[in-house]
Amino acid sequence: MYNQPDLFSPAGPAPDPAEFFLDGCNFFDLDKLYELSIQAYSAVANARMDDTLDKTCLHKYIKKILDTVSDFEAKTAASSYHNKNYCKNTAEAQLRLRAAADRAANDRGDPLVRTVLDSAYRVGHEIHRLMGLLRFTLVLDGFWLARCAPDHSILPVFAEYFTLRFGDDPWAIIDEKRRLALVRTACEEPCLGPLASFPFLSALPGGRCPDDKWEELWRRYHRNVSIENRKNPRLQLQLMPRRYWKYLPEIK
Repeated sequence: MYNQPDLFSPAGPAPDPAEFFLDGCNFFDLDKLYELSIQAYSAVANARMDDTLDKTCLHKYIKKILDTVSDFEAKTAASSYHNKNYCKNTAEAQLRLRAAADRAANDRGDPLVRTVLDSAYRVGHEIHRLMGLLRFTLVLDGFWLARCAPDHSILPVFAEYFTLRFGDDPWAIIDEKRRLALVRTACEEPCLGPLASFPFLSALPGGRCPDDKWEELWRRYHRNVSIENRKNPRLQLQLMPRRYWKYLPEIK
C-alpha cells in the first residue's frame, strides 16, 4: 500500500470528509487520485484552502481525472482483447494510466482545470511567502508566537515545517482574520483550532512585545545590511505586499 501524506489535516485528526468535500467526493476518490497523479492531489490539497473557490470545482476536477482514467482503461482493455501483445506489462499499463491522469489534470484548455490550478498556485505562492515572512516573538517563558492574516486558510500546512524549525520549543501561529490558532506545546503534536479554545493565547495582548530584545537586534541588523543605493520599493511591494507589513517588525 502506498504511503499517502495527510495533506488535508496535517495538524490534527482527520476531519469529516463532508467538511471539505460535499456530496460526490469521498476519501476513496482522493486515495485513487493520489495513486494516479501526485500533481493533481497536491493541486486539490492547495486549492481546498482557497476560501474564494467554489468547492464543487474540486469535485468536478477530481471526477474529470478519474473519468479520463476509466475511459483510458476501457480503451486499453478493448485493445488488449484484439491484440494480445498490447500493453502486457503491468508496470507499463500503470505508467500509461498515470500519464493520462497527468494530461487531464494539467489540461489548461479546460476552464475548470485552469480555475483549480490557478487557485492552487495562489495558495502555494502564499504558503511559500509566509514561510519567510512570519515573524515570531518571545511572549512567554520559552514560548514563541507569530500573528498573521493570510488570504487563504493555510495554517495547517505550517505544522510540520515549524515543528522541524523550532525543535522542542513551543510555538503558536494565530490567524487573526479567521480567529484560528496552530499551537505546539513542548514535545507535543501541533494542534489546530479556534483561537477561543486556547485561553492562554486569547489573554495575550495584541501586537508585538515593545521590549523584545531579539526584535530590536533584528531591526538593527535589517537597518545595517540595507544598501540605500539599491532600494527598490516596487520590487519590495511585489515580494512583500503591504498587507503583510503590519506583522513585520523591521518595517516599523
